[in-house]
Order: sequence, then structure tokens, then C-alpha cells
Amino acid sequence: MAAPRAASVSPIDMNVLHVQVILGKLGFSPGVLDGKRGQSLTAALRGFQEARGLKVTGEIDPATLRELHPYRAWRPTRELIVAPSTAKGPFTNPFPDDPVAQSKLSALNYKNLLEKLAEQFHTTPATLVALNGRDARLGAGAKLVFPNALPLSRDYPADLSDQWRATLGGLNVTADQPEAARIVVDKSDGVLRVYDKADKLVAQFPATMGSSSDPLPLGKWTIKGTAYNPTWSYNPDLLKTADQSDPKVEVPPGPNSPVGVVWIDISKPHYGIHGTNEPSTIGRAESNGCIRLTNWDAARLSLMVKPGTPALFQA
Repeated sequence: MAAPRAASVSPIDMNVLHVQVILGKLGFSPGVLDGKRGQSLTAALRGFQEARGLKVTGEIDPATLRELHPYRAWRPTRELIVAPSTAKGPFTNPFPDDPVAQSKLSALNYKNLLEKLAEQFHTTPATLVALNGRDARLGAGAKLVFPNALPLSRDYPADLSDQWRATLGGLNVTADQPEAARIVVDKSDGVLRVYDKADKLVAQFPATMGSSSDPLPLGKWTIKGTAYNPTWSYNPDLLKTADQSDPKVEVPPGPNSPVGVVWIDISKPHYGIHGTNEPSTIGRAESNGCIRLTNWDAARLSLMVKPGTPALFQA
């Protein structure tokens, strides 16, 4: 297995991974499943505790463990065989960083199988190396250990295109999702919350939102629609950090697109909620004013919202 540099590979706390897996399946995403404590897990715990009427501590405390106990059969890892269809790609390597160079490609696919498997199982390449060892064989037919991101159902809505259903399946997104009556993007704790018609918190995702040069557009907006596996219109005039000498180009779709696999448009022009090509940076790096989620969380959110869903952006 092509391992990341040694400093990035560290032991995994299986108890923490088990909590992450359960929270993720229940709709309170901890971001990447890596068996590590951090701000995304703390936020997920706080959301889960609020939703279950527990004292909000952000800790894996006894009351929270009791609430998670009924789901203990969702084990932290699964041993699975890599399918030939997964191993064959297609992959995009070498992969250019420049949007103008990217626009000349047919698709922005995963760079290699390790990256693809990491995203499929909501984790990082370093975590897969830690679970399987540096000498593990990587390829079709390989038996490997993965974080248990397997969905509870793949019965996706029939009105979705075959391509998007395949994307959802490839990202291990559970088909059965609550319907959002409203969403709240909260800059104060870096999360996107989903509420149902009873105003109950039913899902929460870590998010990256805005920057000093392109702040989050605070206010009341609405969802306008969703683009699946979208192309990205790269316009340097709209991006303060872009090279202003660049031309406007259309960047092709793919999981490594700067907007990920889905764009959820909002009523604020040029702004949306979308995926990312760097899932481990969610909640840590800045964005160009939009709201970035991991590809799997953005895809999951797309099953919850519809045109007209209110979206409050607050600080």
C-alpha cells in the first residue's frame, strides 16, 4: 500500500472510531472517520447531545455512551474485498492544481485507488494505512479493513439519474434521509444543522464557510436547486484569491473538482453549498465565501433539501 509520509500515520483509537461511526450513521457527521479526537468530533457530539436532550458537553461521557449503546452492533470497522470495478478507476494522474489546466481534462477523477477507497469509506489514506499496514496489497481482490461507513440502505429515490445514484452508492451514502424543513449554517461553531418540520435537530455536518476576503453571506436565503456531478465555472473576477490574469474556463466534473460532486444553489447569487476535493480540511481551511462539506456529507444533504428550503446563515 502506498503509504503517506511516516509522520502522518499514527495509531487509531478504536473506541473513538466506534463513536465516530455510530454518530455518522445517525446523521451527526464527525467529518473523516479516523479514530482521533478533534474539533469535528466535539461538534458532532454536541449536536447529538442536543438532539437527544442530553447535557451538551462535547465529550464521550457516560450519558452519551448510554445513548449510543443501542447501536453498538454497528462495529467500527469492516473487512471487505476490493471489487475489480472499484480498482479499475478511471484515475487522473498526474493531476494539475491549476484550474485552467484542469479545464483541459475530461474529468477530475480520483488520483489513485488509495484516495478513492479513503473517500468511499469516509476516511483518509493515512487511516487506511494505519488499519492495514504499509505492506498491505492494494488492488482488485485485496482484503482490507475499512472504517464502517457502509450505508444502512442503497434504495435511492427512483427519480434520480443513474449516474447520481451510482455516485451516492460509491460514496456509501445512506438512502433513507430525513426531510429538511430548514437548515442553519452557523459560523460560530463551524457546522451546518438540519431541522425537521417539528423543529427537531435531525442532522449536522462540519463545514468550512467563508474567509477574511470572502466572508460568509449572513442572512436568510433559500435553496434554489441542486446540480449533481457539476462542472465548475471558474471566473477569476469572482474569486479574490485567484490569478486575475486567468481566463474564464469550465472545469469538468468529478470527485476532485473544487466544488466536489454536488452543488446546492442558494438564493444569494454565486453562492452555494458544495463538496470538496480535500475532505480532511473541512472545518479547518478557508473557502471563497461558499459552504464546503465533505463530498459524502454534501451528497447526503442533497437528499434532505429541495427548492424552497429555508437556509439561515448566521455568525
